[in-house]
Amino acid sequence: MEALEETEELEETSEDEISLNISGFLDDLEADVPVEEVSAPSEVPDFDWSSIDTSHLPSSYKTNSRWEKEVLQLADHFVQQYTHLCPDRKPLFVHPLNECGVQKFVSTTLRPTLLPYPELYYWAGCASFVSDYLIMEPLKCPITVPSSLYSPTTILKYQQGNCFDFTVLLCSLLIGAGYDAYCVHGYATLEMCSLDQTQELCPLLRKPPEVPEEVDPNKYRIRYFSEPQSKFELQQKAKKEKETEAVKDKEREEVVTEVEKPKRDPLHGLRVHAWVLVLAGKRKVPETFFINPFTGNHHSTTDECFLGIESLWNHRNCWVNMQDCRKGCKDLSFDLSDSICWEIMFPESNEPSQLPPEFPKKGTDDMEKGEIDMTFEMPLSWVARLTVSCREYENPFPLGKKVILYNKAKLEKWAAYANGNGLVERLTVYADSDYTEEVEVKEWFKHREDLLYMREVNKQTQLITDHFRRGHPLFLKAHSYTSLEPETGHTVEFYHKARVDELWKRSESATEMTEYFVGREDFLHRRHVKFGERDKKTQMAGAGTDANPRPIVQIKECFHRNPDKPADDDVEERTFMVLSDVIQLTYHLEIYDIIASKVVFRRVIGKKKREDEIFLTRENCVRYQPWAPEKHKNMLHLYNLLQKLKAEQKQLKQQVRDSEAEMLNILAVRKDEEANIKLSVSMYNTAK
Repeated sequence: MEALEETEELEETSEDEISLNISGFLDDLEADVPVEEVSAPSEVPDFDWSSIDTSHLPSSYKTNSRWEKEVLQLADHFVQQYTHLCPDRKPLFVHPLNECGVQKFVSTTLRPTLLPYPELYYWAGCASFVSDYLIMEPLKCPITVPSSLYSPTTILKYQQGNCFDFTVLLCSLLIGAGYDAYCVHGYATLEMCSLDQTQELCPLLRKPPEVPEEVDPNKYRIRYFSEPQSKFELQQKAKKEKETEAVKDKEREEVVTEVEKPKRDPLHGLRVHAWVLVLAGKRKVPETFFINPFTGNHHSTTDECFLGIESLWNHRNCWVNMQDCRKGCKDLSFDLSDSICWEIMFPESNEPSQLPPEFPKKGTDDMEKGEIDMTFEMPLSWVARLTVSCREYENPFPLGKKVILYNKAKLEKWAAYANGNGLVERLTVYADSDYTEEVEVKEWFKHREDLLYMREVNKQTQLITDHFRRGHPLFLKAHSYTSLEPETGHTVEFYHKARVDELWKRSESATEMTEYFVGREDFLHRRHVKFGERDKKTQMAGAGTDANPRPIVQIKECFHRNPDKPADDDVEERTFMVLSDVIQLTYHLEIYDIIASKVVFRRVIGKKKREDEIFLTRENCVRYQPWAPEKHKNMLHLYNLLQKLKAEQKQLKQQVRDSEAEMLNILAVRKDEEANIKLSVSMYNTAK
């Protein structure tokens, strides 16, 4: 142990010397290039790793078995040959010290584990959990590997670590979930190493890729000639649009200030970083990709943020990259069986080592062949079993919440049940890079009894849109409003298949109301109602909206085409002008028709009638039905039609009143739900 302590002191001293040399190098560059310091977030308190208690740790943390010692000797032998053959390469990250000051081989630090949570069976869930559960710490020296690598159990306990700690924990979970995952030691950009995402677009704001329209494969279909166009005019138009876009692009470049432009990094290509490599094949992974453990995001292997790879390892072996990384990682081959591209540390399945062997004893067969059989099996991990309790898994944020700054956007995350209103995420979009002028706010909720899961707020128009899951007692899907007071402008969307009337959306204001339907048997798809002003005397008396309804001025209904009826007998639009007592019918057009058939019933001027009495003369009935059969043109048929329309008008007025009452009920229910927010707890959640 005394020897190990001396080794640890020597490595710490060498690391401090390197840090001093780099700081001097940065001081020299300071006059020419401003260097951006890499530091932990300001809200993260400094943690003293030397003060952690290691007395309770198992003996495997404090000593090495005979098997582990042999592996360390073989690794030292490999490093010596590697240093001799590649003197210009940086030192490998092979056997750092653990929390007890004992050298451990990096492959044995991995502890493949499958935690009993469904989300952690997939790589995205594992990456998200690690990035949320741990607090990022920068490396002491940005261009050298750390001298220590603590066990994943210690990292889980204290919930913070550097990029190597993040990577080892994430890779342990991925291997346990069945992925072909590897820890990568390499180099990355300043933004990736320092967890700076202020120049990136928030993933929640990225638009999904457009799906190209499918081309009709029928080449024998009739092609209709379009309007002839001049090719010269089209060329001139395209040229003008191209010049206009070039001018706009130039103006945008001029608008970008020097502050927003990324600063040149004097340590570009030298900053050490660790991340995860997932190879294609296992778990039906279609292609190889990287995972940044700090953010949990996946990246292509051709991403320009990754500048090079020194080595990678899993729980069975370690590989050294022998390929040229001057162009980053985009040209690298990840076929680990290719001995030209990757030098394996411990040969597998009786394959001889490609590096020059030690001098064998004279007289042996190996001396004649010049090869050494180094086949072996990696020792089991010295790390204890990884465990995360249900309470810890449900509350992954050490500081209570997590804040991520993107380009003109801020994302905040909370654990479930951390807020009384069920808020778990909030995305704020800003108009400037200083995060001062808010443009839009999106909030996500969980476990609310009113089934609200997302809210969008437009800060410029103050328009609020609530989104609900299926199962709301009022069948709500979305509700847009500026105020929960009635007649202030509301748009409500419903799960129409759960309603009897197939109502999909209703928009209401003080003067009109529009309803949209989907899949009705009578082919009705739109109903528009216009309202007049209320009686001022009644309004001044203080009567409510339900006691003093708005007078109905007009009701218009639109219908889709019914293929079972002829066009002259299939109504496309009917309008009831209630105050002027006019009913107008417009019929559908046939394929080659130009003017639609119409029938208008007007009020008889100068004739007083009772409410249910119907007058029909040739003067108050105007029709245009050139292709209608003769029976539709006689007065008896028109009289029966008018009688039917009068009865339907009466029903429609009652339906409009019912719609108004339903809107008032929706607003009353939403007011009560927002005033008394309740969160639901699953009966299987024993912790709650």
